[in-house]
Amino acid sequence: MESQNSLRKPIGGSTTSSSAVMKRLWPYIKPLIGLVVLAILTMGVSAATDAGIPALLKPLLDHGFGSKGSDRARWFVPIAVIGLAFTRGAAQYGSQYLLAYVSNRILLRLRLDMFNRMIHTSAAFFHRETASTVINAIVFEVNQILNVLISVMVTLVRDSLTVLFLLGYLFYLNWRLTLIVAVILPGIGWLVSKINRRLRRLGTEQQKLTNELSYIVEETVGGYKVVKIHGGEAYELSRFEEMSKRLRGYAMRMTVVGGLAQPLTQFFASIALAIVITIAVVQSAHDQTTVGGFVAFVTAMLLVISPLKHLIDVNQPLQRGMTACELIFGLIDEECEPAGGDTPLDRALGKVEFERVAFRFPTSERPVLDDINLVMRPGEMIALAGPSGSGKTTLVNLLPRFFDPTAGRILVDGVPIDQYVLADLRKQIAFVSQDVVLFNDSIAANVAYGQTIDRARVEAALAAANLTDAVALMPQGLDTRVGDNGMRLSGGQRQRLAIARAVYKDAPILILDEATSALDSESERHVQEALEKLMVGRTTLVIAHRLSTIERADRIVVLEHGRIVEQGSHAELLLHNGLYANLHRIQYQQQEAA
Repeated sequence: MESQNSLRKPIGGSTTSSSAVMKRLWPYIKPLIGLVVLAILTMGVSAATDAGIPALLKPLLDHGFGSKGSDRARWFVPIAVIGLAFTRGAAQYGSQYLLAYVSNRILLRLRLDMFNRMIHTSAAFFHRETASTVINAIVFEVNQILNVLISVMVTLVRDSLTVLFLLGYLFYLNWRLTLIVAVILPGIGWLVSKINRRLRRLGTEQQKLTNELSYIVEETVGGYKVVKIHGGEAYELSRFEEMSKRLRGYAMRMTVVGGLAQPLTQFFASIALAIVITIAVVQSAHDQTTVGGFVAFVTAMLLVISPLKHLIDVNQPLQRGMTACELIFGLIDEECEPAGGDTPLDRALGKVEFERVAFRFPTSERPVLDDINLVMRPGEMIALAGPSGSGKTTLVNLLPRFFDPTAGRILVDGVPIDQYVLADLRKQIAFVSQDVVLFNDSIAANVAYGQTIDRARVEAALAAANLTDAVALMPQGLDTRVGDNGMRLSGGQRQRLAIARAVYKDAPILILDEATSALDSESERHVQEALEKLMVGRTTLVIAHRLSTIERADRIVVLEHGRIVEQGSHAELLLHNGLYANLHRIQYQQQEAA
């Protein structure tokens, strides 16, 4: 599914590499670099204590045992072990706290940047992306960055330093034996790189399937009524099960590939250990090493294996984090909608002009709108009629600049709309649709959405929308929460609440998308009365689905295949006996039959 993958963009090139990710993360890390350095230093202290353990074993074994043992070695070593343990614990706690603080600060900034870009991106983004993909990126995928910053960074820094300290001590003890260990490391590194590339490919595919699985859940939840009434439970379950099985398959393949690293590393390490033991026995026969030196060497070597395994195991979460980065920075890199011009607009008079306007979607072969010429005078009510797909909705979407025309221009009060400050332009427009959008907040907050709540104005807007009595019967009155998209309200109440929001905004230009088409007769009467109050003194553009609701329009503009084919009053268009008259007859016959 194209929409599931379109957020995924290369970071800094054709592929996502660790260096490219760090380059993108650097602006987020830079303000906190002091804390990062301090965390690295504390991890260095913790790593150094690992090398201290075998360093204490050598004097203990060589000088602390037997009748000729040194009292200093016997008592100093246990005290030093306790001191090392305390230092190690304090350093580990300090590094974990510092990294958690840094990573959560970065997580907050990333999440805010993603949400900020999402709400400021163009309408085309919301047409292209599914809600599940965006939610997954902002809420869940960004946590993968948190895992990378904490667990992966701790492993990479602390365990790498531990390996370096231990190798340094090994070299100090016996450089010949240490060379054997050093020969094994390049082989392990080559193995890691091969596994690394495979995990990256599997991780990307797994993320795509995760997005598709989320989309199935989103569709099923949103369309639960259709699923239940049409008996689609088995079909939806089969879709979900099939995708879940595919996802499980990829998860198991990642487990298989990632799981090979550790046993293979242990195998290489055991070969090195066997060779070391053999050579150490030979050296001991020639008095080239002591028991303490040999035990300290083997202990240090065994201590190297654990951090090496951790470094191998870090590949899987690291690659998962890289995959998440593609999605996160893909969203942050989305283009913002046009900023508009610098011409302010306090309150428009309401004159709107479309001059030879055309529009074509990038994926469409034919234009949705073609050569639209239309002038709306202040306070005039213009209705758009025409069959489905004629371009009515696209035309009204051009006015608030959800999309920009591909040809021609639109003017408000004689000024092209792209010259206005975008926020000022949109302040002039109120929109009421049959698909009402309400937020899970109070009645007052929904009415005054986007503005400061003035309770007196809210009450006046509710009165204009014929909602005063209904709100008075609610448990908390204006402070009653409406539920998810107004689910606690009836259909008519939801429509009138949307009208109250438009009244509260008091914009000079009004767009109506047949706000009464899905209501019963009683609710429609209340909504129609509220709409008539709302339209007074405003330039109104109505998308008409039921032609009976626009008979009183000053002008009716009829579209077909994206072009204006007729315009005039209701009576004039009926006399003309064209497309409008034909649509009117069809609807009248359907009403009679019903």
